[in-house]
Amino acid sequence: MCFSAATVFAEKVDVMASYVYSSDFNQARAGLSLPLSYNAFIGLEGKYVEDKISVAEGGLVDPVYSVYMPMQLELEMARFDLVPFYYFKNKSHQAQFQDASAYGVNFQLTMNLVEDVVEDVHTQAYLITSYARQKASVQADNVWNDQNYDQAAFTLGLKHSLYSSFAVQVAGTAYQYPNGISHVQNFRGILDQKDLGFTQSFDVNRALGKYVLSARATRMWADKHSSLYLAYHYAEFYTADPEHSVIIGNSFPLIHNVYADIAYNHLRNSDGKNKRDLFFINLNFAF
Repeated sequence: MCFSAATVFAEKVDVMASYVYSSDFNQARAGLSLPLSYNAFIGLEGKYVEDKISVAEGGLVDPVYSVYMPMQLELEMARFDLVPFYYFKNKSHQAQFQDASAYGVNFQLTMNLVEDVVEDVHTQAYLITSYARQKASVQADNVWNDQNYDQAAFTLGLKHSLYSSFAVQVAGTAYQYPNGISHVQNFRGILDQKDLGFTQSFDVNRALGKYVLSARATRMWADKHSSLYLAYHYAEFYTADPEHSVIIGNSFPLIHNVYADIAYNHLRNSDGKNKRDLFFINLNFAF
């Protein structure tokens, strides 16, 4: 998921705000987390997405609003994250589309495989399972139907860090469709697929995916609480063309207990067409 540095200060109230700009959409997200104990917190977040093209063409009447309730419990050998989410109803001026909405849940288990404090070597494995149901419009066999459409996603990842200075992360995500996918030609829903598993892209993606392969390399300066990172993913979809995504980012402190994360994200289809540039900024405040 894309909850940047939400647990930097585990025993403090943490407030975050982020913004993503592209030629296709504007996206803003804000939230806060409250400690329940020294190793657990609960939060509340809201997201706003303005689709410039969809609104202009009548596919969406209003911006897309969604809410999230992230919860986390960290134990000695494992961490548990649970994020229920809900998308408010959005109307359409186009007759073939019904009102769209969505809800679902994202669960992540992170396990410490290697925790060598002396050599400062750490390895973590994580498993993400997600489920969502959308009130959506589905085109199958050249006919548009309105239905509740279910989707599940499964992510398996590995993160390895050395000397608090270098980290490498790899992951794979696969998607499953209990309602069937073989005859689906087009799909109109409002769920952002990042809510089922963050796959190294800040793009708002509503296409039905097949799989995503992703990787991330980070150079860290622990004493300065800063880092540089480079991330990549390759994704294939049932209702869109394959795409490549590259992220270059930098996280750093601004002032005491205020941290920033800025990044540039370039996406393009595998045929080199439909290029998109996104700019991301995130601020975290701890009190």
